[in-house]
Amino acid sequence: MQTIEIEPTFESWQEAARALLREGVPPVQVRWREGREAHQPSLRAEPAPSDAVRVPRQFLELARQASAASDPARWQILYDTLWRLVHENRDLLKDARDPGVRRLQALLTPKGAPTETSAAPGEGAAPFVPVNAGLGELKAAAAHCQGCDLYHHATQTVFGRGSAEARIVFIGEQPGDQEDLQGAPFVGPAGEVFERALADAGLAREKLYVTNAVKHFKWEPRGKRRIHQKPNAAEIAACRPWLDAEIQAVKPRAIVCLGATAAQALLGRQFKVSVHRGEFVPSPLAPLVLATVHPSSILRAPDDDARRDEMRRFTDDLRVVADALKP
Repeated sequence: MQTIEIEPTFESWQEAARALLREGVPPVQVRWREGREAHQPSLRAEPAPSDAVRVPRQFLELARQASAASDPARWQILYDTLWRLVHENRDLLKDARDPGVRRLQALLTPKGAPTETSAAPGEGAAPFVPVNAGLGELKAAAAHCQGCDLYHHATQTVFGRGSAEARIVFIGEQPGDQEDLQGAPFVGPAGEVFERALADAGLAREKLYVTNAVKHFKWEPRGKRRIHQKPNAAEIAACRPWLDAEIQAVKPRAIVCLGATAAQALLGRQFKVSVHRGEFVPSPLAPLVLATVHPSSILRAPDDDARRDEMRRFTDDLRVVADALKP
């Protein structure tokens, strides 16, 4: 992941974007940050030298307008669109139904104003989810999702990761700070706890599929830190089409819900992890469905003894699933 610091101007973004294109750096490997006195080589719209990047003039006009928007994600949206214009489809801007084009157009529309490219109220992520798609296509489409407002302040969509042949799908709540920056689920402190428990339970992470009920990081600033905020029911419901599509693509034998948010998203709002943790519960989603705590709860235990006890219980819950899948 590269962090690119630019001045909050079209010209500064333009220079940095051209440098990244020449180096072949895709959008998923870039994090944009506004700063001062940044300098990069220039991106030229007109075909001058043989290595000049050629893009439609319409895009440059839209990008100049979008750079004046207040959305902190605008630089990422612009570079994502630019990359696709150069590497995928030069006529991309003609497709008004494309999720990425819709997101770009949203930057040009005053907040709260209706737009033909906006998802209808209550649709959530559904318009962005390709039908009967594999994990690769789903991940690519999810990068452009604006099914709820969380995409405005997240660095990127954090889609699931793992084997398409996984027998077990683990589902957490939402990405954390490190997951948002790295673009992968369970790579922060809770991910380290999760990795240790998987190893102790005899489960290889590379053979699993790991995702979250919500794909964007919801947070509030506290000084220089970004503090996790629990997603609300509307945000969880908006993201549910992605989760359903992932489960359909993988077709796991078992699903493990990590924490109350994931469990209630899949098993109903009345489900209580404190009552049914470690138990298989009937569900049409998979032959085996179980809920346990989120590994982040272990980090919040009051002392070392409590953490050891909670880690043991968490690992035992994972062993229940591992043992049930043994031949």
